[in-house]
Amino acid sequence: MDIQDYAGLSETLQMLPPPPGSFLDREELIQHVGEFAISQGYVVTIKQSKKDRVVILGCDRGGVYRNRRKPIDEASGEHSRKRKTGSRLTNCPFECVGKKDDGLWVLTIKNGEHNHEPLKDISEHPSARRFTETEVLLIKEMTEAGLKPRQILKRLRQSNPELLSTPKHVYNVKAKLRHGNLAVKRFKTLRPQASVVGNIHLPSTSEPSWRQRYPPQRVPNLIGGRFVDSQSLASIDIINPATQQVVSQVPLTSAEEFRAAVFAAKRAFPSWRNTPATTRQRIMFKLQDLIRRDIDKLALNITTEQGKTLKDAYSEVLRGLEVVEHACGTASLQMGEFASNVPNGIDTYSIREPLGVCAGICPFNFPAMIPLWMFPIAVTCGNTFILKPSEKDPGASIILAELAMEAGLPNGVLSIVHGTNEIMNAICDDDDIKAISFVGSDTAGRYLDARASASGKRVQSNMGAKNPAIVLPDANMDATLNALVAAGFGAAGQRCRAISAVIFVGSSNSWEDKLVERAKSLKVNAGTEPDADLGPVISKQAKEHVCRLIQNGIDSGARLALDGRNIVVPRYELGNFIAPTILSDVRIDMECYKEEIYGPVLLCMEADNLEEAINIVNRNKYGNGASIFTTSGAAARKFQTEVEAGQVGINVPVAAPLPFFSFTGSKASFAGDLNFLGKAGVQFYTHIKTVTQQWKDFSVGDGVSLANDESLVLPTSDGSQQALATSDGSQQTLPTSDGSQQTATDIGNF
Repeated sequence: MDIQDYAGLSETLQMLPPPPGSFLDREELIQHVGEFAISQGYVVTIKQSKKDRVVILGCDRGGVYRNRRKPIDEASGEHSRKRKTGSRLTNCPFECVGKKDDGLWVLTIKNGEHNHEPLKDISEHPSARRFTETEVLLIKEMTEAGLKPRQILKRLRQSNPELLSTPKHVYNVKAKLRHGNLAVKRFKTLRPQASVVGNIHLPSTSEPSWRQRYPPQRVPNLIGGRFVDSQSLASIDIINPATQQVVSQVPLTSAEEFRAAVFAAKRAFPSWRNTPATTRQRIMFKLQDLIRRDIDKLALNITTEQGKTLKDAYSEVLRGLEVVEHACGTASLQMGEFASNVPNGIDTYSIREPLGVCAGICPFNFPAMIPLWMFPIAVTCGNTFILKPSEKDPGASIILAELAMEAGLPNGVLSIVHGTNEIMNAICDDDDIKAISFVGSDTAGRYLDARASASGKRVQSNMGAKNPAIVLPDANMDATLNALVAAGFGAAGQRCRAISAVIFVGSSNSWEDKLVERAKSLKVNAGTEPDADLGPVISKQAKEHVCRLIQNGIDSGARLALDGRNIVVPRYELGNFIAPTILSDVRIDMECYKEEIYGPVLLCMEADNLEEAINIVNRNKYGNGASIFTTSGAAARKFQTEVEAGQVGINVPVAAPLPFFSFTGSKASFAGDLNFLGKAGVQFYTHIKTVTQQWKDFSVGDGVSLANDESLVLPTSDGSQQALATSDGSQQTLPTSDGSQQTATDIGNF
């Protein structure tokens, strides 16, 4: 939005000074002041600058011109020389200062007063007629080519029809250029960016808007409500798993940028926590509408960066959308408890309050769903949130953040930073962050839990999984085979709910051939192809990990019933593809059963009876989920009772529950006290405060008493009541079990 776009502001202009605060860099501070000034009817200019230390901003003299000539006293009869009536613009005392302190630029207001009226039409200000740096360079080139001011202006207006400058302005620029006393940078205006001012609607194009703003496709940070390019020179390539083409680059957020994000979140928290719950819910209602509107954009981004099929990508967004819809009703889960007249005239109640600044660290396998597990619930509870998406596929998080801002989420409530180990350490160590949600690998999850817990933070950490399935001989064959194939190979096996091991009670011979046949029928292709059933794994390293565990199983004695390691997909020969693979005769001591494979690999095992099968499941270190397929209710009940898993499926694979139930992993699959989603999810992002209150009319003459005024009455064995404290202040004793005596004061003051 150019400066002339502010012409005709309808709201009352109050000439308020910009709110002070801290900013990532000098340019961000200047832009903040410039944008706010225009919204209030004045324009700022740089009065003094020491680029690396301080910048002083003042009012650019916009406003009412004041007559500075002394009026002639007509009654005095003095015949003074008639002077030409003139006026000049008085210097405005407004001044604000930006200083660099500990890596951040801190804005303070030295003088917030003005000595002129606000401009009702900003286009009246001379700055609206300034040329941009590019236009000044063009003026210089056309002047050297011999063009006259009117010719130059005509050509400039071909590219900028709304240019307000006149030939006189062009002539002045030419004159200064000719005398060599004009620096091009002096013509850089303080025009605000459209993405920050007003109620902006982001373009609904197939390409994410941040990619349009940050060539060459560099993923921005979100700090203080603004998408800003990182100052870090270090970055990671985001690679399409099907083509190996670089989709974009994600910078490693610097320590200063991270501190700025935390500061912005901390600054936004007081006003956000006091925002009515209904207002926060309305933002979530708007967000779910916007996600539905842009679901095509989200799904395509997920498929491009993560590799899963478009069908899986749409399904992922819809599952995340369920959490946003659930967040619209979280106010009912935040209600406390109330007990009236607990002691005489005293009420006690509990309330749930937000924690403050919270953070979330996301994995690569669900780049939209996992962020939606986290920040909608956290912010609807009144917290502010710092999100770190996976460095392998951060695009979906950026799109969701854009939609959240469009829905009305205030600046600073949601921030996004990027990185790997260093940024995770910073999140764990920062004193202002109160809680961390994590989904990812075992190693990272255990490390984060230990480090963050040591600094007093709440942690919920979902980690690895195995999700074995037990198949009894009486199970429905078609339904069971369909479930095993879908849960074992869907999303290329890259989900924490994937069935990676099947334990057949009795012989597996009658099942194995049909399982192999159905696995072979799955189409492996790039996720954007309409016939694809599963796409590639996320990276070359992930493919190597899967292939290593397959080979380790073969070397340990497993039989390779179906080998998908050497598949070549036409037109996508460089992709990280692995076709469905089945290993039979797997034992519990093999590494392929002990560790999470995270690929389209299904392990087939056998057990003599249900008890042995349950024992096999329980001996695995993971406890995310387990399933049983049977027509026997007694067997299903026994399995449900004895299996050591947080989530149990009966005739269905382990599925993520609807968001009003918690995602309940256990054992090595989860660390923390409160799980994701459901009531536990709301409890994780809030803490309980208990209030005891007394309201009564106190007599003026009441004195100080160390005991209660009323008698303490206890029931006796015959049903009567006995008073322990008398009205005259004396005390009455009762014998205790050890023969000693206890007074009413002893009982009442524990």
